[in-house]
Amino acid sequence: MAAERKDGFCRRNLWEPCQSFSRRCKLLVREQRARFYILRRCVVMLICWSDCNDY
Repeated sequence: MAAERKDGFCRRNLWEPCQSFSRRCKLLVREQRARFYILRRCVVMLICWSDCNDY
């Protein structure tokens, strides 16, 4: 039983750094997408606002 725990522990530790790295990458990508979405919306709003004030 102790050997099973040790094997499971080793497998988990070998997999965990990779899983943690991929999880961090996914979170960073999601965060950057959200930032670009907000930035894009602000730019469109400013362009529309600027067009409306020209007339």
